[in-house]
Amino acid sequence: MPVAVQTEHVGLLHFESEQQMSTSTSTSIVPSITLNDGNPIPQLGFGVFQIPPEDTARAVDSALHAGYRHIDTAEMYRNERGVGEAIRASGLDREDVYVTSKLNNSYHRPADARHAFAQTLSELGFDYVDLFLIHWPLPTLYDGDFVSTWKTLEEFQHEGRARSIGVSNFQVAHLERLAAETETVPAVNQIELHPYLLNEPVRAYGEEHGIATEAWSPIAQGAVLGDPVITSIARELDRTPAQVVLRWHLERGNIVFPKSTTPARITENFDLFDFQLEPGHSEAIEALDRGADGRTGPNPDTFAYTPA
Repeated sequence: MPVAVQTEHVGLLHFESEQQMSTSTSTSIVPSITLNDGNPIPQLGFGVFQIPPEDTARAVDSALHAGYRHIDTAEMYRNERGVGEAIRASGLDREDVYVTSKLNNSYHRPADARHAFAQTLSELGFDYVDLFLIHWPLPTLYDGDFVSTWKTLEEFQHEGRARSIGVSNFQVAHLERLAAETETVPAVNQIELHPYLLNEPVRAYGEEHGIATEAWSPIAQGAVLGDPVITSIARELDRTPAQVVLRWHLERGNIVFPKSTTPARITENFDLFDFQLEPGHSEAIEALDRGADGRTGPNPDTFAYTPA
């Protein structure tokens, strides 16, 4: 995901005690996908992109109580610490919560990446992450060398500090270069994907080569929610437009991360497993694709942002 500043703040949420959380169910209804390294990953997760650091623990606490067991963060979001705090306060076993983070764009050189990854573990307060990603390929920076960065992530996996490794925002050409020059196929590729940007060449390459597709900006930052096609299907199914789009992602096999700071909306976005789209719905949604014009975020071929 791109990095931006969020001005919305979470309202004060009630933190249940460890005992209270332990009495709630820890068995998730979310289906899992088996990655190419044999590790399972919950198909529905909670994203913390744009959630201010001071509000992250409250939002993650709300998500865990709603039933989410997969949290997606990143070094550039600057809120890893809040993710770790909420998981520890929940009373859930660490093994029961899947945690993803991503490498800061400023630290692609191997020595810098090692230091940044150690800092991620320190911020989270864990001795491993379930999944660690290169956040952006940055092909116009570092002499175009994201291969040495990837080989450094291979080290993290071999050491057991990252159980799975993957990439984010990689285009087909970037993935082909990794395949030609390295030994490990990424477990996932997290890309912008929603009804206005199907990103089909990248998704299809992943399917062909055993790379799971994760969708960021799954509702196009809200842009698709007022689309007449989406609202019509929502009325037909007596669901919200967001639920329709998120269900579409799940039925296509995408791993998806809805994000909200409102407890009721967090719960609503989790309520996806007691209905299905009807025949013709998926085709109608996919017909909304606008190609590159549908992007809400940067083009991975030219994106070159590095935090100060």
